[in-house]
Amino acid sequence: MRGDGDGWVFDGAGGRYWGRHGAAGLLLFAPDAEGTVVVLLQHRAIWSHQGGTWGLPGGARDSHETVEQAAVREANEEAGIIEADLTVVESIVTHTASGGWTYTTVLAEAEKPVVTVGNGESAELRWVPADEVANLPLHPGLAASWADLLPKLLV
Repeated sequence: MRGDGDGWVFDGAGGRYWGRHGAAGLLLFAPDAEGTVVVLLQHRAIWSHQGGTWGLPGGARDSHETVEQAAVREANEEAGIIEADLTVVESIVTHTASGGWTYTTVLAEAEKPVVTVGNGESAELRWVPADEVANLPLHPGLAASWADLLPKLLV
């Protein structure tokens, strides 16, 4: 079974969320050549939900997947990330809608910034120094959770 998570969910307040079983994104981080922590960000294609903003590769979770599996699958689809190149560190629910829908940010570490290959959902993929992420026009969900996520990368 694959792809049964695609679809919109609406909460009682009129909010619209992608992913019938919730959604997950991969916050992949690595040290660059100078030892600075960098994170992989996706400049979302303009046609996509919240297009034109910077966010994490991610998307709808299928019913048979864990949040970690969903985040890694989506990162592979959207950025060409290979599971063997990363180690999952932690999973954090970073948004819960009034109807119970959740978005989970899956933190994963790579030994170094890995090569990426975007698909049609990505206008650009970029490794960004962690302390510069907040300077970009972020997806509202990432913007709301970034202050809590950043300290976990700089440990």
